[in-house]
Amino acid sequence: MARVDRKPRRRLDPDSRRAAILDAAVEAFAARPYAEVTISSVAEAAEASKALVYRYFENKEDLYAEVVRLAIAELLAEQAAVLEALPDGAPARDRIRAAAIVYLDHIAGHPDAWAMPMRRPGGEPPAAAELRAQARSDYVENLRSLLGSSAQTRREYALWGYFGFLEAACLRWVETGCPADDKRPLVDAVLGALEGALGDWAG
Repeated sequence: MARVDRKPRRRLDPDSRRAAILDAAVEAFAARPYAEVTISSVAEAAEASKALVYRYFENKEDLYAEVVRLAIAELLAEQAAVLEALPDGAPARDRIRAAAIVYLDHIAGHPDAWAMPMRRPGGEPPAAAELRAQARSDYVENLRSLLGSSAQTRREYALWGYFGFLEAACLRWVETGCPADDKRPLVDAVLGALEGALGDWAG
């Protein structure tokens, strides 16, 4: 006799099915550490089978890495759109401020998922850690572009130090509940840190 107790799965085209699996994975990894998420739980949330998840993603590490890649791409696209909207010739400080505000808005949208790697160092698979390392390097390169060329060794340390300060300050903001009233002083603090490290915006 055919079973009738199983919930029927939605019939989706391949792109929609992959998107549904990714949406379920985003929710799962935002709510629980990487080690506690299973392919089975993601499949169930996506109304798919484990076999179907493996049709699109090689393993859990591959699925998680795609979640991280999409989050990074989303942030970069949002920052690029805001910077593009600024008037030509806008000062570097204003451009970095705009990018920082987008970063805070991005964090506020999913604070626990953003903070998870820093709260649990080493808890991510290598593929995701490599993506984050590359994103950090790209972020520093973007700062170089915003500030213009310089041969000063001090600037290189200032740019990398800014990113570290930004992450630490944002983690504190997350731990306090991402209060909207703190956004402006937080942005002022990270810009002040960069300005102090540079010595001069034109340095």
